Amino acid sequence: MKHKKLKIFLWSLAFVFLMGIGAAAGYAAYLTDQVKQTAVDSHQELDRGEKSEKRREVVNPEYDHTSVLFVGIDDSEKRSSNSTRSDALVLATFNDDDKSIKMVSIPRDSYTYIPEVGYKDKITHAHAFGGIDATVTTVEEMFNVPVDYYVRLNFNSFIEVVNSIGGITYNVPFDITEQNSADQAGAIELEKGYQRLNGEEALALARTRKYDSDLARGQRQMDLIQEIVRQSMTTSSMSNFSEILDSISNNLKTNLTFDEMISFKDYFLEKQGLSFEKMQLQGEGMRKNGVWYYDVYEDSLLSTKSELRTHLNLEKPDEDQEVNTFADDADDESET
Repeated sequence: MKHKKLKIFLWSLAFVFLMGIGAAAGYAAYLTDQVKQTAVDSHQELDRGEKSEKRREVVNPEYDHTSVLFVGIDDSEKRSSNSTRSDALVLATFNDDDKSIKMVSIPRDSYTYIPEVGYKDKITHAHAFGGIDATVTTVEEMFNVPVDYYVRLNFNSFIEVVNSIGGITYNVPFDITEQNSADQAGAIELEKGYQRLNGEEALALARTRKYDSDLARGQRQMDLIQEIVRQSMTTSSMSNFSEILDSISNNLKTNLTFDEMISFKDYFLEKQGLSFEKMQLQGEGMRKNGVWYYDVYEDSLLSTKSELRTHLNLEKPDEDQEVNTFADDADDESET
C-alpha cells in the first residue's frame, strides 16, 4: 500500500523496530532468525565508515554511551529519489550508566549550516543535497555531538505497523477533523478524550497542524512515539511481531548491526520500563529572501548541546567549536 504525503514523525517506527528487535531477542527466541535476516537486509553503512569523526574510538552500545539519529523520509512518487528530503528528524542519546534516553526533535525547517553545500539552509534539505551521509554530518555540526548510528525509515508502513499491534490507546487532546492518508478531506474525525486509535487515526493526530503550536505538535508527536513503542511491546503485540517486521523491513535502512540492535534491549528491560526525556528546540519563524525558516534560539541550542554532551559523557568543547552553527549568512542560499 502506498500513501501520499505522509508528513509525520516516522522515527517512531524506527524506534519500534530498534526496541522491538531487542525485545524479540529477549522474549521470543523463535523470532530471532527472522529478526536477524531483517536486520541484515536493512543494513547500510555510512560513507565515513563505522566511526564518527567526533569519536576517538568506535563505540559499542552494549557498554558505551551512544547516539542514534532517526530520520523519516517521504519517498512518494511525486519526488524523485535524488531530491527526497527528511520530513522528520529526532536525535536520541543513550546513557549506559543509568539506561536513560534523551530525545530532541529537530524541526524540519531549522535554519542551520549544511557542510555538504557550505552554507546555511533548512535542515530538511541536507538529505536532498547528499542523502543520509549529509544529514548525519549536518546534525553533528548543529549539535556538536557524534551521531554513532542512524535509522532511516520512509512513510509507507506507518499505518500497517500501528494496525498490526491492534492500534494504540491514547488521550486525544482536542476534537479534530483531518484528511486521511489518501488526502480525502474530513475523512478522520476524533473527539477529545481517551480512546483506541487505528493507524489512520494515529497518523491524522500526529500530522495535524491546525489545532496547536509547532512546539505543542512536536510534544504531541513525541508522546505518541512513547505510546507506540510501549504498547508495541506488550504480550499481545509481540504475537504479531512477525507482521510488524514485514510491514517495515522494506522501508528501513540503518548502520546498526544485529548484535548492536539487540544491545539496546536493556533500556527496555529496566524496572520502570522504556522511558525517555523529551527535549525541544525553542525558536521562532522567520523569512529570509522570501523563504520561511525556523530560527532556533541560540541559548536553546547551546543548552541542548550541553545537555546532550553531558548525557554522552563527552568533554566540554572548545569555544570555537560552538560557533559553527551560527556562522555568517553571507554565502547562504534560499530554497523552498
